[in-house]
Amino acid sequence: MKSPFNYKHLYYFWVVAKEGGITRAADKLDMAVQTVSAQVRELEKSLGYALLKPAGRGLVLTDAGLAAMQQADQIFQLGEDLPSKVRDAVSSPTVRLAAGISDGLPKLVVRQLMQPVMGEPHLRLLCHEGEFDELLGDLALHRLDVVLSDRPAPTNANLKLYNHALGSSAVSWYGSASLVKAARKTFPASLAEVPVLLPTEHTAVRTRLDHWFEHHGIRPRIVGEFEDSALLKTFGESGMGVFPAAECIHDELLAHYAVQKLGDCEGVKENFYAIGTEKKVQHPLVQRLLLASTLSAH
Repeated sequence: MKSPFNYKHLYYFWVVAKEGGITRAADKLDMAVQTVSAQVRELEKSLGYALLKPAGRGLVLTDAGLAAMQQADQIFQLGEDLPSKVRDAVSSPTVRLAAGISDGLPKLVVRQLMQPVMGEPHLRLLCHEGEFDELLGDLALHRLDVVLSDRPAPTNANLKLYNHALGSSAVSWYGSASLVKAARKTFPASLAEVPVLLPTEHTAVRTRLDHWFEHHGIRPRIVGEFEDSALLKTFGESGMGVFPAAECIHDELLAHYAVQKLGDCEGVKENFYAIGTEKKVQHPLVQRLLLASTLSAH
């Protein structure tokens, strides 16, 4: 078994490779040529491969040396950046919040949910959007501080996760002016005639919408299904179909998209959750999210 390599040896090799020869590297390091040469040989011995080979009067990298040089470049570049990173951290303190955003959660809702922390003067917000189960795994591994979702985390003996309700919102139907005009008179029965856009089945609200259609005896004319809520609204704005959206973002929806409200989707709600690894939340910004959780239908 080869012994682990020494980073000092790697550094000497890196300087030799950058300077193009042992003599120039020794001058730069203010060391004896023999000492630098011995250090590089020790690195080659620990890695088990020759890293340099003669070429004319100088040395060039072997294939193994090229691979080692690429890694050394990254390692020592990080080292050169370290003083400035430490200095910046001391001079500009930050409050870091790594939030996982379930891909089924509407983007405009996410902005409202995050609003309570946006005024933090030293905020460093990291948002990771992804599939629900993958985000829960990252949360359990403490790669995330919180996951925002449209559903609670399921009970899992292997993952100790806690659900914190952030509120709920009624759902209404929206669409372009022409579609709303065509559908308003006989709404909601008209949803069997005008084109309809829906979120895909991976969202929690889709099941409630399907039950709503069934309850009203409506067979919707579905012309599009979208995983991304922003795409759903964009295609809805273009006149492709009417679509459901949370009432809590009504004002923002009308401000950002050229759409009108068609009518209420009575009995259907979207629920919002903050999922964490602690029953009693310790992270100050997550605490702030929970304390301000007043998203509720009007």
